[in-house]
Amino acid sequence: MGEVVVFHSLGEAHIANIARIQLHYLEKCVAQMDMKLEVSEAAMLQLAKEGFDLVFGARLLKRATQHRIENPLAKEILSGRFAPKDIIRVDVVDGRIEFQQVMEAEVV
Repeated sequence: MGEVVVFHSLGEAHIANIARIQLHYLEKCVAQMDMKLEVSEAAMLQLAKEGFDLVFGARLLKRATQHRIENPLAKEILSGRFAPKDIIRVDVVDGRIEFQQVMEAEVV
C-alpha cells in the first residue's frame, strides 16, 4: 500500500512561525506599493492566537490574516489614510489590531 505518515499537532511556536511567514508575504506586497509594513510581535501573536484551532490547526490562520489585517489595511489604503513612502505599524491596542502611521523619527 504505502507508508504511514504521522502528523503531529501544531503547537503555539509552529503557529507563530506560520503567522510570521504570512505576514512577511504581506510586507512584500505592501512594499510593492512603496510603503513599509511593520508588524509588532504583539500583533503577530494576537493573529496566531485568533487563527489557531485545536481541531483545524492553522487552517484558520489565513482567514484571520485576511479579516484582521489584509482587508482593513486595504480599506485604509484605498481611503487615502496611507500613501507611498508611509511606514505603517500594525500593533495591538486594547486587544484590537490597529494601524498607525509612523513618522521617520519614530523608526527604531
